[in-house]
Amino acid sequence: MSEFSKELQVTAEFCHERPIDVFSKHIPLEWVEEAVQQTGRVSVRKRRLPAEQAVWLVLGIGLQRNRSIQDVCDKLELAFPDSDGELVPMATSSIIKGKERLGAEPMRYLFKTTAQQWEQQSDFDEVCGLKLLSVDGTYFKTHNTEENQRFGFAQKGASFPTVLAVTLMSTRSHLLSDAAFGPVTNSEISYAQQLVGSAPDNSLTLFDRGFMSAELFTSWCGASSNTHWLTPMKAKISYEVIETYTEHDHLIEMPVSPQAQKQAPYLGKAWQARLILIPTPKGEIKGFITSCQCPERYPFDDLVRVYWQRWEIEHGYGELKQYQLQNKPTLHSKKELGIYQELWGILTSYNIVRLEMAEMAEMAKQYQVDPLRVSFINALFLIMDEMIWASDTRTPGAIPKHLKTLRDNGKRFILPKKRERKPYPRVVLKKPARYPNKNATRS
Repeated sequence: MSEFSKELQVTAEFCHERPIDVFSKHIPLEWVEEAVQQTGRVSVRKRRLPAEQAVWLVLGIGLQRNRSIQDVCDKLELAFPDSDGELVPMATSSIIKGKERLGAEPMRYLFKTTAQQWEQQSDFDEVCGLKLLSVDGTYFKTHNTEENQRFGFAQKGASFPTVLAVTLMSTRSHLLSDAAFGPVTNSEISYAQQLVGSAPDNSLTLFDRGFMSAELFTSWCGASSNTHWLTPMKAKISYEVIETYTEHDHLIEMPVSPQAQKQAPYLGKAWQARLILIPTPKGEIKGFITSCQCPERYPFDDLVRVYWQRWEIEHGYGELKQYQLQNKPTLHSKKELGIYQELWGILTSYNIVRLEMAEMAEMAKQYQVDPLRVSFINALFLIMDEMIWASDTRTPGAIPKHLKTLRDNGKRFILPKKRERKPYPRVVLKKPARYPNKNATRS
């Protein structure tokens, strides 16, 4: 076989398993068309729809955070028609106008659609036959413009307005199943309420104790089939033991606050949960409460171990901010609507990276590699590199060599096995005194 034939074979094999266009690979054009049609943003023109082009642009911006909007547009080979309907290179101002015309709703619709589809393709960690997920909040800063100030400030004296986001994430793949975000003046619980019904059937969702709410947890269980929750108990929790299974395992009844009764009268005056006390606590978390009330079906030891996987969502947020946003969590947009559009684009692009990682893990299945042992930053760089060299005007003969190099270097994506996280108590660093202590003794 000639060298040229070998190169063609390598190209065919690689492209069959990994199309170069990573966006269209995971997001069929039909989904994009449906997003702009369902939200009323579709253009009358039939050649290259500006709204569809803007969708790809927003996704590209979500990945290529260090590039200008014009550069991202060029790399993706996007074009917008001028007033005469001709496709010509556009100025940055024209690209921004096309992006603004798209709005945020198509990107929200696309995220919801893709997350729902991709979740069905994903594997989950399981405990007692329940898929494991986690819910937590995170913050994104915005430019301090008049419009963005509507999001509010995270704390008094803060320099930048802040967006609060709450997401539902798989503990195994870190893929986002759903998200809700908006002004930081709203509570995490209010955004978590918007995720009710998003957890799949036969699942267990891990919450931080800041989400403690009878209304939220009751709604969470009732929205789907066999959908459960688990959260650490608060230090001053008030309860009455209804039934004792073991010394550390009880069925309890807790009072519903007057405020919650007023907002949700169906809750009644009390609600029940299972209380699991950790026999030898190693930190400030002494135990958990959960909706998994049957000890025979949900053994004590399994539930004691499972909560520590809640930290997986923290790792997911860390990789999103450190690598995808490049330690610059300040969003680009200076308008409120642009912030919503940008964040939906970032979260969808983040999920695309997670899908690529899952595929890499599948290719290395014979080595018992799970998705979280694939390097997020290397997977991100691979996607960015594909966007660049696939759109550059390179000679076709260089493509097989580049593809083969990517395959040969595949080992660099695999990380060592993670050490098991041990529960250590949280420690708050003591702030140094602002002024010298006049009573301090001299040595």
